[in-house]
Amino acid sequence: MSRHSLPHRLLVVTADDFGIGPETTRGILDLASRGLVTSTVLLVNSPHAAAAVAQWRKAGSTLELGWHPCLTIDAPILPPSQVPTLVDEDGRFPRLGTLLKRLLRGQVNRVEIEAEFRAQYMRFLELTGFPPLAVNAHHHIHVFRPVGDALANVLAGQHTRPFVRRVCEPARTFLRVPGARLKRLVLDRVGRSAARRQHAAKLPGNDRLIGITDPPFVHRPDFFQRWLRAAKGSFVELSCHPGHLDLTLDGRDGSIADGHIHRRPRELELLAHPSFREAVNEARFVLVSAAEAIGVKPVRRRRAG
Repeated sequence: MSRHSLPHRLLVVTADDFGIGPETTRGILDLASRGLVTSTVLLVNSPHAAAAVAQWRKAGSTLELGWHPCLTIDAPILPPSQVPTLVDEDGRFPRLGTLLKRLLRGQVNRVEIEAEFRAQYMRFLELTGFPPLAVNAHHHIHVFRPVGDALANVLAGQHTRPFVRRVCEPARTFLRVPGARLKRLVLDRVGRSAARRQHAAKLPGNDRLIGITDPPFVHRPDFFQRWLRAAKGSFVELSCHPGHLDLTLDGRDGSIADGHIHRRPRELELLAHPSFREAVNEARFVLVSAAEAIGVKPVRRRRAG
């Protein structure tokens, strides 16, 4: 029987940005303890990364801990002098818009990207003691060249190829789920090309991705339900950004004024609400980690609820 004929579909619920701040980390672990997220990815260049891994160990959580390569927040692992095209005057990574402009203009050195990603990969190994089995980049930058190519080179040396997020959105969700449609359309178009390159590099990943939007739309009480009901595909990843209110993010990842910081507590609230569990089951999804979904470990199927 093919995967597409199975009565249930696989859903990886990935909480991005583990370690970005202490309250974000605590919120993700709270949801994991209730079986509501199945995977998370660590920002190793965050000043809070080591403390986050310590919290993860202390919690004794079975939550899958993967890697979140980053070029758009905080400082690089390498000295700024070694990656001059990746940093601003203060030696820190630029905001996403600035990085994308540099990529379009050919102003970013691929050798520097690969060197920084190797340093971040080694930092992940140092903090956790194991190679990542789930990988996706902060702000989805791995779908853009040459970032994705550099990341693939780093992961090529890993014996067990990890799950790498494929940013391919179901066409039906564009019509049925409002919010950031232009951004989603661009990411989908670029992401489909990146997915083909990932497949050629023998990096497994999801069929479809759901959950990308802008902060104002998260305030809808049916935010996650609409995504789940509209999602097509037998192997879907839901990208989310839950957490408790985390003031360490102010000025680092959005601000109090722009709504990004308050988005995280709202997502935590919506994921913890019984309606999320109900929507997962109604859509005939089975919750799995990224590694389980690609067959790295035997799939232990967990129904929501």
